[in-house]
Amino acid sequence: MKVISVRVVSSAKRDEVLKEDGEFRVYVRAPAVGGKANDAVVKLLAEFFGVRRNRVRIVKGVRSRNKVIEIDT
Repeated sequence: MKVISVRVVSSAKRDEVLKEDGEFRVYVRAPAVGGKANDAVVKLLAEFFGVRRNRVRIVKGVRSRNKVIEIDT
């Protein structure tokens, strides 16, 4: 199991995962309305780490830009 810190930028021009100084920065096109951005973050991180979506979970920061994500590998 891996736990990572993520900074989310919603309503971005692209969907992308970047790793900067030990922290992940996730850009998603989805707006931060109705959980759409969180769903997009989970999907994008699952693709990035090569795991299924149900193996990625937001542990902390569901309503924040800064999140703690748990990835069950």
